[in-house]
Amino acid sequence: MRTSSGRSAGLGIALGSAFAFGGSGVAAKPLIEAGLDPLHVVWLRVAGSALVMLPLAWRHRALVLRRPALLAGFGLLAVAGVQACYFAAISRIPVGVALLIEYLAPALVLGWVRFVQRRPVTRAAVVGVVLAAAGLACVVEVWAGLSFDVLGLLLALGAACCQVGYFVLSDQGGDSDDAPDPLGVIAYGLLIGAAVLTLVARPWGMDWSLLADSAGMSGTQVPAALLLGWIVLIATVLAYVTGVVSVRMLSPQVAGVVACLEAVIATVLAWVLLGQHLSAPQIAGGAVVLIGAFIAQSQAPKAPSGPVAEGGREAARGAGRAGELSAGQPAP
Repeated sequence: MRTSSGRSAGLGIALGSAFAFGGSGVAAKPLIEAGLDPLHVVWLRVAGSALVMLPLAWRHRALVLRRPALLAGFGLLAVAGVQACYFAAISRIPVGVALLIEYLAPALVLGWVRFVQRRPVTRAAVVGVVLAAAGLACVVEVWAGLSFDVLGLLLALGAACCQVGYFVLSDQGGDSDDAPDPLGVIAYGLLIGAAVLTLVARPWGMDWSLLADSAGMSGTQVPAALLLGWIVLIATVLAYVTGVVSVRMLSPQVAGVVACLEAVIATVLAWVLLGQHLSAPQIAGGAVVLIGAFIAQSQAPKAPSGPVAEGGREAARGAGRAGELSAGQPAP
């Protein structure tokens, strides 16, 4: 049973996870602008994190035979797909915009549930979808003829679609008492994602000397190795682990709602550290997107047979998502 003190601690950990995830883009952007290919940055992030999580993979090695499809899906979608699309997107459009577009995933999940699985969704969730779509229209300033890079927008939408694929897979991840440990799924997801991204990114062609140099962050030179260390240790490993802990201490629904702050954190950090200023309509649109995501994923079904109306977080990017492997029910 979750106590009041436990929930308070879980809330603090969830906020920490959102901050850690939200800082990935602002650390990656200077590396990309310094000359590293976005795919190479993704590979460095995933491969480095996989090495750190290798002991956990060994501890949960039985998962390879028990849930091979789940591990492959997590690695391909939640790790490789989301990360590659997101990092490629932020090389062309502002960090905050890319992350806000990813928050269309809850709306897309509801569309899958309603029209593919033919299951009902709550009215509040539909309201959330409409708000998210309207907010996105303001973020991209459709009245200005898509002032942002179209390819960048499509890449960000690709990241959202990869999240949808993960949500559909996680809904089948395990509804029994022997559901896989989320930490094991994360560890193997990173390993599989690293293997796939190695073939796609071809890191042997990367200019490794750039990692020994520095990268500019709003006029300040920061060691590239320090930025990479932040991406691997803080924005990936720590973010995933704290996300799992917060889900276990709260619930997937509550932790997912708190995770909405990730987009706000990323936007504020990009504003302060990278000087990426958004217009008033874009800021207002971003707020509407977050409100829509909040409504869509906070209206959870009361029973497995009830309406499905909850979404989840980013990438790569999410340990909180891994905690939803038991068909979206609250973690024990």
